[in-house]
Amino acid sequence: MLNHLLYKEFIALKSSLWMGLLFLAVFSAAFIPKLSSSIHLVGIYTAFALINHGTMIDIKNNNHKFLVTLPITRKHIVQAKYITAIMYTLFAVLASYGIHWLVKLTFVKLNKPDYTIMDILVPACIVLMITCVYLPLFYALSKKGTSIINGVFFILLLGLAQPVAVFMNMINGKSFGSDPALYLILFGILLLCVASYYITINLFTRKDL
Repeated sequence: MLNHLLYKEFIALKSSLWMGLLFLAVFSAAFIPKLSSSIHLVGIYTAFALINHGTMIDIKNNNHKFLVTLPITRKHIVQAKYITAIMYTLFAVLASYGIHWLVKLTFVKLNKPDYTIMDILVPACIVLMITCVYLPLFYALSKKGTSIINGVFFILLLGLAQPVAVFMNMINGKSFGSDPALYLILFGILLLCVASYYITINLFTRKDL
C-alpha cells in the first residue's frame, strides 16, 4: 500500500513540477544577485514551498478523507508524506546547487564563493528540521488551522536569511567537516525526524476525519 501512496505523491509531484521550477526561478531571481547565502535560501524556500504546496493539494482535494476509507493504514499515509518531503528537499537543494554552479561559471562579476558539500547538507538539514515541526502541526490541525500554520512558518522563513548567513560563515571559518559536533548535530536531526514521525502518526491516528 505504501507503494501506491508514493505513486500518488509522485503523480502530484509530476503534475506540480512547473510549480517547483517557478519557485526556483522566483527565489533565484530574488536572492542570487543580492545575497552571498543565496544558495542556501533558494534551496530552503523552494523545498518548503513545495512541501506546503503538497499539503495544500491534500486539503483542497480532501485526500485524507478519501484515503482513510481505503484499506490503507494511517501510518502508511504519514510515511508517504515524510518520504515525499525528503524528495522535495533533495530536488530543491540539488537544483539550487546546480543553478548556483552555473551562475558562478557564467556571471563571474557576481563573485559567488566556491561551494562545498556543506552547501548542500546544511540547507537539507534545515528543511528537515522545519518539516519535522510542520508536519505534526499539519496532521493535528489539518484544514482548520493550515492557513494559520502556513502564515506563521513563512514569516519564520523570512527571518532565516541572516541566521543562515551567520551560521554558514561560522562553518566556512573552520574545518567543520571534521568536527565531531557535526556528527552530533546530524544524529540530533535524525532523532528529531524519528520523534516527529511517531508523533505525527499518533496525532493522525487519533484524529477524527
